[in-house]
Amino acid sequence: MPEAKKLWGGRFSGATDPLMEAFNESIHFDRRLHAADIQGSQAYAKALQRQGILTVFEQKTLEKGLATVLSEWQAGTFELRPGDEDIHTANERRLGEIVGSVAGKLHTGRSRNDQVATDMRLWLRDEVTALIGYLRTLVGVLVQRAETDVDVLMPGYTHLQRAQPIRWSHLLLSYAFWFQQDAVRLEQFLPRVSQLPLGSGALAGNPFQVDREWLAKELGFASVAPNSLYGTSDRDFVAELLFHASLTMVHISRLAEDLIIYSTAEFGFVKLADAYSTGSSLMPQKKNPDSLELLRGKCGRVFGGMSGFMMTYKGLPSTYNKDMQEDKEPMFDAVDTLSGSLQITAAVVATLKINADKMRGSLTADMLATDLAEYLVRKGVPFRETHHISGAAVKMAEDRSCQISDLSVADLKTLHPSFEDDALQTWDFEKSVDRRSSIGGTSRATVKAQISQLKEWLA
Repeated sequence: MPEAKKLWGGRFSGATDPLMEAFNESIHFDRRLHAADIQGSQAYAKALQRQGILTVFEQKTLEKGLATVLSEWQAGTFELRPGDEDIHTANERRLGEIVGSVAGKLHTGRSRNDQVATDMRLWLRDEVTALIGYLRTLVGVLVQRAETDVDVLMPGYTHLQRAQPIRWSHLLLSYAFWFQQDAVRLEQFLPRVSQLPLGSGALAGNPFQVDREWLAKELGFASVAPNSLYGTSDRDFVAELLFHASLTMVHISRLAEDLIIYSTAEFGFVKLADAYSTGSSLMPQKKNPDSLELLRGKCGRVFGGMSGFMMTYKGLPSTYNKDMQEDKEPMFDAVDTLSGSLQITAAVVATLKINADKMRGSLTADMLATDLAEYLVRKGVPFRETHHISGAAVKMAEDRSCQISDLSVADLKTLHPSFEDDALQTWDFEKSVDRRSSIGGTSRATVKAQISQLKEWLA
């Protein structure tokens, strides 16, 4: 079999170093773009036919041949050959084997520069849509758990110290709103992905006046890249995808960290399903939250991909440079990692068991010290003064080695005369959480309202 001709080989007479061949090729990862590459080529063939570059017969021949190439990829029978340095070369080489020399007309006016940018955007557009679906599923799982567990109280923490009582549902919903915003950001991102570079050529534009607006409509793009230099060299959509993936992974990591802490014997608030835990090769009693630890760890992986790509991207002169070959692997990896992480997170939350008694049993009266200060506020005492009075009550209890709720009304009156018998009603955790009834608070009514808000968004 004769050596395959390179798409760019016309002006070269010397052979390429085999080491350089391997260093230069990208087919081992950009083969994932095979369907997008074929979709873009089929549309471009139609655009060439509309301009009289191809006959109708030639366009139909190319379309049918490309469909055969796609079927081979889908069936797993596509055979890569030496010289298939990237997905564009591989697809065009195989197309030529199927339809003959007419395959050489397909690249008329087109460069791999506008071709790869189009392929990436086509591929990413579908993947972002799938990610939004996974985010919506995760939000739905969190909302369902919040609705089921709405009566469960637990300590809320700041600085990892017990702070105020909250509803377990309130905590779950905080993450639901984070993930909702992640989905909204991806929805807002889609139009920026859906901008057509095809027809930009290598950099200067297309000399055959292909109808780029028609191409955009044919391929389902929302708009056309308005400048050919921008169209071929823009990778902001990759950078933005990596940022959105990194931020979403941060939210996943923070949820994982909370659940890891709450699953320890020292807390005992939650218990992971066996399906998402592993054991120790040495210690038989261990049940490790490996799913959550992996979620936490993979956040760094995605963020590392983003920072690495940005360092590559920042120093490029216009327009296309081979450095841009480094854009695909972090994009693929971020999508794969985020996709798997979202699905695992939803499954972990859905199957999680909680120990409501342990959560409630961890509430202590000192967590109601703020409520004691607020009691005096309702008596007309300025908050800055009540804060110090409540702090003095905490100190009094500490000095006596008792709970603040063990202090009598007489004890409290030594701190301020406004304390009356009803001050003892402060030591009620249910009433405490239900007093937090402004929008976003932890009361039962406001938590129910948050659930309704997210259900409306999910509908």
